[in-house]
Amino acid sequence: MRNVAFVEGVRTPFGKAGDKGIYAGTRADDLVVNAIRELLRRHPELPPERVDEVAIAATTQTGDQGLTIGRTAALLAGLPKSVPGFAIDRMCAGAMTAVTTAASGIGFGAYDIAIAGGVEHMGRHPMGEGVDPNPRIIADKLVDPTALVMGQTAENLHDRFPAITKQRTDAYAARSQEKYAEAVKTGKIGPELVPVATRSAELGWGLATEDEPPRPGTTVEQLANLKTPFRPFGRVTAGNAAGLNDGATASILADEETARELGLPVAMRLVGYSFAGVEPEVMGIGPVPATEKLFKRTGLSIDDIGLFEINEAFAVQVLAFLDHFGIDDEDPRVNQWGGAIACGHPLASSGVRLMTQLARQFAERPDVRYGMTTMCIGIGMGGTVIWENPAFEGAK
Repeated sequence: MRNVAFVEGVRTPFGKAGDKGIYAGTRADDLVVNAIRELLRRHPELPPERVDEVAIAATTQTGDQGLTIGRTAALLAGLPKSVPGFAIDRMCAGAMTAVTTAASGIGFGAYDIAIAGGVEHMGRHPMGEGVDPNPRIIADKLVDPTALVMGQTAENLHDRFPAITKQRTDAYAARSQEKYAEAVKTGKIGPELVPVATRSAELGWGLATEDEPPRPGTTVEQLANLKTPFRPFGRVTAGNAAGLNDGATASILADEETARELGLPVAMRLVGYSFAGVEPEVMGIGPVPATEKLFKRTGLSIDDIGLFEINEAFAVQVLAFLDHFGIDDEDPRVNQWGGAIACGHPLASSGVRLMTQLARQFAERPDVRYGMTTMCIGIGMGGTVIWENPAFEGAK
């Protein structure tokens, strides 16, 4: 097996889904095309014909997110027609799965270079649009009916872990907003963003250069008063969960020797990955078995991980992960630049956002050898990827 390098990741600014969002008049495929073009612009040392595959994820594969979007995005981005592409779907872990699938091909020797990412335009394509769940899923009691509503699964997770109170989730959410705002202020978040031209029927042409969802200055007191839409007197609110968002991500993956041959940077080295299934009605616990499974395969433990990027679909699922592994709610290793509660979670694109942030953190932290990206996945799954920092100085 060959070493797989994460060269670089980029993303569009994330927008709010809906008629008033920055991408209301922008096509989904144009978002991911912008990201791919930016990768190629940043890396002129990569001959476009050397790209062996383009894997792009979307949860709702219809309309401008359909038509084998990996292939059509490759064509629209100006890659040679000889470059193939495909679409992939694992709900929230779409981009994560695009990376692990393409990386597997690189490790096996089928590819030398691949582009992997994801896109979700939840304004144009709300989650669940056009689906037709088999009635047996409910009638045969294969899953609890709440399993099909992500907010209700988060409430179920609160039920299972009563020590995770609404006060804890609100406090976590406020810290996410604070850390994100500080990361923007200090320039930690920004260099990975791809400006996107936008168009509004009312305002005309514009340029998206920053994330739309963040609410800097959010306090625990403000969060305490928000409605609980998934259950009367519940604990899940719009403040302690990620919103409905639009956005795209893309990354370059390469065989490490090929990367060095071409002069491509090696930002991270893939150690291993794992996906696991859980009861769909508590899908937020998915990262726990996925991570335990991966530790068994790699021989690593939670103590080896120096940085964590955990997708914040809901604060309760992050805290469930932290509690399981005995990590403090305010551990500085966790989401040090904030997370999806602040910047947004355009479903299938988010996995590469996690990786992009981890890669940039590795560059600043030569004292850290291993980092983790992990996320819960709709319909009861979790996914975890462990990465090694090539800048690690501990072995020197």
